[in-house]
Amino acid sequence: MKKHISVIAIALALSAGAGFAADLPSVKAPVYVPPPPPPLWTGFYAGLNAGYGWGATSNAGTASLPLVDGVAAQANALDPAGQLAGTGLNYGSTALANSGVTNVSQGGFIGGGQIGYNYQWSPYIVAGLEADFQGSAIGGTGNYAGASQDSISWKDPYIPGLSPCVTNGCTFTRSAVGIGQVNAGVDWMGTVRGRVGYLVTPTTLVYATGGLAYGGVHASATHAGVIPASMAGLNDAQYPVPFTYSQFNGNYLFPMVPGAGNYSNTQVGWIAGAGVEWMFAPNWSLKAEGLYYDLGCAKIYSSPVALLSPFTVNLGGINVAAGQPLIANAPVTHVKFDGVIARVGVNYHFNWGAPAPVIARY
Repeated sequence: MKKHISVIAIALALSAGAGFAADLPSVKAPVYVPPPPPPLWTGFYAGLNAGYGWGATSNAGTASLPLVDGVAAQANALDPAGQLAGTGLNYGSTALANSGVTNVSQGGFIGGGQIGYNYQWSPYIVAGLEADFQGSAIGGTGNYAGASQDSISWKDPYIPGLSPCVTNGCTFTRSAVGIGQVNAGVDWMGTVRGRVGYLVTPTTLVYATGGLAYGGVHASATHAGVIPASMAGLNDAQYPVPFTYSQFNGNYLFPMVPGAGNYSNTQVGWIAGAGVEWMFAPNWSLKAEGLYYDLGCAKIYSSPVALLSPFTVNLGGINVAAGQPLIANAPVTHVKFDGVIARVGVNYHFNWGAPAPVIARY
């Protein structure tokens, strides 16, 4: 009997304890909230790039300045009143033959490396600074041709023995034909640019970029040609001093000594463009971009193009030995170094300087 009472007492005590525990407030474990991921784009990076460049301004103009024109000068001296007929001999007319516009279509491979730093301002905005340096095979060559012509004609009053053009009159015509070649290109290029972009997705950045550009450029020019000329109508006068005028009738050439010039310099300008970059794996991204660059202009000052006398002349105040320069022109060529670059690249992101991921504490 006592044993039954003890069992019942124990059962009642356990039941009362369980009811009391059920009345106590419950304590639940905290809900785990994962920390936000660190920004993917913040940090330093470095990589390689390669592409192709095209020149934007292909026209290279050459203007030849007249230095000496002995033929026109002597004709003007013999006819100061300008009474001779024809179009006249224009001082510097032959310089037009060494003037023209050349189509220098520059193009070639360009490739090198880049380094930079990005900072991700928000889930959508990335800004940074990038510098690159690359070798370049961008270059091209173009040719031009020019021509000019002038003439003079006259008829002498009758002076016995001194009037070689008294019968039908005399005509002198000269035609200048010139050719030239211009070469220009970019040997290397570097840039320092800012970048601002928008994250279309967390791993895809569309950006605009622009800043300073500098590069080594080269250019050269050569100029040559010839002057065919003709004389007609000269008659021999025998009194009072015999002289064979008619030897100057016919066609002949003024030989030309070519001119040339070179230019080499480091030019400074600007660059701007846009691109897209894709983070395809942790720390790795691919980019594609198009850029316009402008490295300014250059002038090539070539040595003079000289035209030589084809024979010795001692007539009417013209005293020139065969092979002596009669005409000289100085060509100056204007070249512009600008163009478009399309390239792709790969970057490795070190994430130095990126904020540490947030660690939740409980």
